[in-house]
Amino acid sequence: MNTRFGTFVLTAAIALLGAGHSQADTTLRMSHFWPGGSTTDKEIFQAWAQAVTEQSGGELRVQDFPSQTLSKADDTYDATVRGIADIGVTAQGYTAGRFPLSQIAELPGVIDNASQGACIVQTLYDEGRFGDEYKDSHVLFMFTTGPGYIHTRRTDVQTPADLNGLRIRRPTAVAGDMLESMGARPVGMPAPDIYTSMQRGVLDGLSFPWEGMKVFRLNELTHYHTQVPFYAVVFVAAMNKRAYERLSDSQRAVIDANSGMKWAENAGAVFSRLDAAGKQEAEAAGDTIRVIDHPLDNPDWQGPLKQGIEGYLSGLESRGIDQGRDVYQAALDARNACDAKAS
Repeated sequence: MNTRFGTFVLTAAIALLGAGHSQADTTLRMSHFWPGGSTTDKEIFQAWAQAVTEQSGGELRVQDFPSQTLSKADDTYDATVRGIADIGVTAQGYTAGRFPLSQIAELPGVIDNASQGACIVQTLYDEGRFGDEYKDSHVLFMFTTGPGYIHTRRTDVQTPADLNGLRIRRPTAVAGDMLESMGARPVGMPAPDIYTSMQRGVLDGLSFPWEGMKVFRLNELTHYHTQVPFYAVVFVAAMNKRAYERLSDSQRAVIDANSGMKWAENAGAVFSRLDAAGKQEAEAAGDTIRVIDHPLDNPDWQGPLKQGIEGYLSGLESRGIDQGRDVYQAALDARNACDAKAS
């Protein structure tokens, strides 16, 4: 009898401890590929984690896993869906073809800067323009880089012909197709792998926004920069559906309060500041910087860029995705609305 009573008490105590842990002290694992301690990590992801912890009264804690320490960059979205990570932040371009409507925002001429880009993609998501692309996760917020440019070690790229034969890291398949049409040899790899590849001579250059040049220390290895804005990269911060649903109502309310446009705009502002700092870094080093104004009207650059836009939209139609042109127009409309909002 005493043994049964003792077993009952022990079982009840374990149950209470387990309940207390799941409700009063829930730890969420967040995975991303930006370097730990970088401005991006501190001012977006650690700041988000701190806000969630404070607003939940300590019930929610977020364990930050930067630098691909929990999941590889190109597997982070799937790792989040599977529950390896509770929250994952990654680029849609790492999973080619999976987010075709989202990547319309990456086309030339849509995004002029990161703050504007974050507003555009979050607006499109909130309007339901991306269909069911994120049905297997719970989206927290979306954001983008600023425009991606061309950066090389030894080649002064002034026209597309100067890219002929160069091994250029491409950020997405869309940008890769445009680079290939210009004569470059696109090479795909996650951002954290670029520095070593550049050092070893695997790459002649890369396509990247100024933010990435600073955060991943790539200004150290490149000396020529061509500001032709032919793409941007879309990011998503998503949460595992089951992890979100098992939170208490009050905990979900805290997550909801730290989702959507508020944090999209914060991320956009951080990326815009880093873009400015990345360019200043290259200028201070005495690098050559070529600026191609209005590339869609530039006689040298407009051809491959416009072909890239049409090729992508036509490619969607060939896959039976008929709303691509509507989403493209909605992105341009959102750009104008976001500009008006910022002014």
